[in-house]
Amino acid sequence: MNANRKLWNEHHQELTRTLAIGDRDRAVELFLAQHAVVHAAEMSASQLWSFEDEILADMNVEEIRQIPAGGEHSIAWILFHLARIEDITMNLLVARTPQLFRRDGWAEPLNVSILHSANRMDDQSLHELSRTIDIHSLRH
Repeated sequence: MNANRKLWNEHHQELTRTLAIGDRDRAVELFLAQHAVVHAAEMSASQLWSFEDEILADMNVEEIRQIPAGGEHSIAWILFHLARIEDITMNLLVARTPQLFRRDGWAEPLNVSILHSANRMDDQSLHELSRTIDIHSLRH
């Protein structure tokens, strides 16, 4: 197992224990560290290894758009969906602030027409999003 993934798992276990004992400050610290290594290092403004960077390191745009045989989603769709879910959950539901996607007008640079999280998209819409989404803006 990759040492970075092993460390992530250990930190996740520590986060679970910390939440169980109610140490909010330590839990927030651990959560933010875990969050940073899930997303691109550029996004988290860190020099840390990240799952996203590792997965996308050797992929080209067409591979990111591709829905694998027998698969349901492209990596492009997964990244879009994860970003939208995080935006909706953290901003709209937790912080009770506007979604960044809507507030900052991300639909245009992403070249998407949907405003939702991409849940329950039919196959045609999912393929269209995967084919047309701006990958550079998506990574940003």
